[in-house]
Amino acid sequence: MWPFLLFIFANRRGNIIMKFSESLKKNRDFQIVYRTGKSYANKYLVMYVKENGLKKNRVGISVSKKVGNSVVRHHLTRLIRENYRVLEANFQCGFDIIIIARVSAKDKNYHQLQSALIHLGKLHEIYQ
Repeated sequence: MWPFLLFIFANRRGNIIMKFSESLKKNRDFQIVYRTGKSYANKYLVMYVKENGLKKNRVGISVSKKVGNSVVRHHLTRLIRENYRVLEANFQCGFDIIIIARVSAKDKNYHQLQSALIHLGKLHEIYQ
């Protein structure tokens, strides 16, 4: 019975954290993935992927000021991060992943963005 239990980890503040991933934060890391990674896009998102040689994924999310004001950008970032967190177990480990929201993603709901994220994961052949 134990192997089928899913543990949700929380930090000291009680925020749910991703189990197999960490954030990609440094500009230098973003630039390396932009220059040497492979990119695919769909109507709402662009995804860059590059192998990182680690046993976990590092995920960065970018939402341009063209998309909207800070409230809109932050809402979209939270939607994308939550979608990735839910689907995280289906993504192969060992990649740096950058997800860029397009302007057309601004008015989309959770399920539309989830579908777009799955589509890009399958194009990159990192989604199982």
